[in-house]
Parts: sequence; structure tokens; C-alpha cells
Amino acid sequence: MSNDRRVVRVIEPKMVIEGAGVLLRRSIAPTRENPFDPFLLFDHFAFNNPVEGPLVGFPMHPHRGIETVTYMLEGSVHHRDSLGNSGQIGPGDVQWMTSGRGILHEEMPRRSEQGNVYGFQLWVNLPAALKMTVPRYQEVAAVELPSVEVDGAMVRVVAGEVAGVRGPVQDIAARPIYLDVSLPPGGAFTHPVPNAHTAAAYVFEGRGRFGGAAPEEGESLEAVRMAVFGDGDHVRAQADPDSPFRFMLFAGEPFGEAIVPYGPFVMNTEAEIQQALADLRNGTFVQP
Repeated sequence: MSNDRRVVRVIEPKMVIEGAGVLLRRSIAPTRENPFDPFLLFDHFAFNNPVEGPLVGFPMHPHRGIETVTYMLEGSVHHRDSLGNSGQIGPGDVQWMTSGRGILHEEMPRRSEQGNVYGFQLWVNLPAALKMTVPRYQEVAAVELPSVEVDGAMVRVVAGEVAGVRGPVQDIAARPIYLDVSLPPGGAFTHPVPNAHTAAAYVFEGRGRFGGAAPEEGESLEAVRMAVFGDGDHVRAQADPDSPFRFMLFAGEPFGEAIVPYGPFVMNTEAEIQQALADLRNGTFVQP
């Protein structure tokens, strides 16, 4: 018998400043306690408030030991890195970057014709055995990102599988699910998630509920909030009768390893953090 995953925690994002003055809504941040293992960070970014002044971004900075996932809805982000890669992440595009043993990169936003920049960044941990792996990118253009309709729900599949449609991001250690789910008013969506995996949903449009089939069994949420799910083997969502409901659903297999986060580095020991800093100082952080 299947079991609905119930909401065990609701997170209201906090406003934080990162990079060169970027204003973000942050729901998850790296901590040693690592309660969302294998996920380390979830940011919702928008550069749409005129009082913020000139457009800012993330100048060249290092990463080691993690994967960063950028998913754009509006506007774009121009990126370049120490390995000679450069390009643009536009509306509907995804960039899944495995930093591995070390990379320096820059992310600079550009507004849409309407003057907006809107998207998400997710950090996924790497297990100890892969923290010093060779860096790589999986870049997926919007036209290559599959969409599937399931009983009226429209789902864009970044990672995982929905109704036999597999997302293009492959070979990730955490075996993640990463979905952009849009429900019409009154619409519903149910998706299997392995019981042992961490699962959460970030609601960014409309109102709805997660949990059991009956209204009294579910937890109502409206944008913008994050729902963290307890044990079970599937996630059930339903939009309110008078509102659409859109959320990012993500889940992954925990690694169960101690971590030491330090800014853009997430390693397993203090010594590994000190080694990353030493590599930056002596110019050996980025390997050919």
C-alpha cells in the first residue's frame, strides 16, 4: 500500500545578500548538521525591484566538492570559468555543474525585455569518493528539456522520470528528482519518491496543498514557501479550486556523511577545507 509523504516542516525563505550585492530568497543553506542531505542550498533569485539599483551578480569565485544547479525562468545568466567555458543560461535552460576538485566561475545576470531576472539555484552535495572528481557541465537548452502532461499537470523534467519521460541530466550520485510542476486550478499531481530519499517542494506561484487525498489530511501552502516532506513513497499535490499551483519538486538519496561547509566549499573534514584554501593561495586549485 502506498503512503503519502506528509509535510513535516514549512520554511519561509529569508532575504539574504550574496555575491556583489545580489538579493535572494534563501530556504536552505549549508550547515554541518546537514538536515536536507544531499541538498545543501536552495535560492530563489529575482532582480526585479527598481530600488535595488544597478544589476549585480556573482564575479569569479571558486567551488569544490559540490554540484550547482541553475534553472532560469526569465532573463538570463552569462557564465564563464577557469576551464575556458562560457555561455548563457536563458529562459527555461538548465546548467548542472559538477565542481568536483575545483573550478573558478562567474555568473552575471541579464534582464529580459520586460526588465526581469528570475530563477533558482540548488546545491547538491557530492559523496566523499567523488569530491575530487574532474569538473564537468551538463547544460540543457529549454528546447531540449522535456515536458509531459499528466492528468492536466504540466511537468518539465530536469532529472528523474515522469510518465516514462526521463530528464536529460544523468549520472548524478544523489539520484535526484528535479521537476517544475504546474497545476491548473483544482488540478492534482502524484509522483513516486523512494522512501529513504530527502524530498521537498518550493512553491513559487499560487496556492495548494500537499499530503493526503482529503483536504483535512493535507498541508496548505501558498507562494512563496518550501514544504519539507516526511517518510512515504510518493508526493501528492493539489491546487486550490480558484488558484493555479506551481512548484519545484526535488528529492535525492542522502549520503549520510559528515560535512564541513566553508563558503563555496563543502568537504568532509577540516583538513580538506584547509587544503582547498592552500590550493587557492598557491595557484593549484584549478587543474588542467
